[in-house]
Amino acid sequence: MTMQLRNICIALNGKSLIAPFDLTVADGEIVTIMGPSGCGKSSLLAFIAGDLQSPLEGQGEIKLNDVDLSTMRPELRKVGRLFQDDLLFPHLTVGENLIFGMPRNSETSRTDMVRIVLQRIELSGFENRMPHTLSGGERARVSLMRTLVAKPNCMLLDEPFNKLDHELRDSMRTYVFSHLSTRNIPSIIVSHDIEDAPAGGRIFRIGKNRELTGA
Repeated sequence: MTMQLRNICIALNGKSLIAPFDLTVADGEIVTIMGPSGCGKSSLLAFIAGDLQSPLEGQGEIKLNDVDLSTMRPELRKVGRLFQDDLLFPHLTVGENLIFGMPRNSETSRTDMVRIVLQRIELSGFENRMPHTLSGGERARVSLMRTLVAKPNCMLLDEPFNKLDHELRDSMRTYVFSHLSTRNIPSIIVSHDIEDAPAGGRIFRIGKNRELTGA
């Protein structure tokens, strides 16, 4: 998959937050966009995903492998998203939260996949735990994996590692970036922390004049 953004711009009440720009994200590439709070980073991701809310406005063309997503309903775009806060369903167990995101045509049974996923994030045996019994870091790990197991065509990451401690943050970054790269998922991460940018990846910044600049 290749993500193509053409003449994309974001505005609030008619005032430009991000000036028009073009960007192509290749298969497995993870592009980082940085900028101060309130500059429109999260709004940009919402526009790509299809759920940007008024008075914010977005314009431009969004394509995945030349398929135009711009007029598709959000649920049809197959855009994976990781947010600053976990969005686990409080009435579902950890296992049920993970199953919610899994494709129904998976070759591996969902029960087996839950077990495998929990092993990978060092939460074996947590299938029947409720979200409110987990620590912040545990909740973040489950939220990350629920998005990844949905097998999205592209991924948008909105400072998803913020609530993890330093050691876990490093390991989860490594795992997530490796997963996205090996599965050829084009991705955009927005962050205020340069350490969240994948090593060797392209970094863009939203400048004072609202332009997107970088490599």
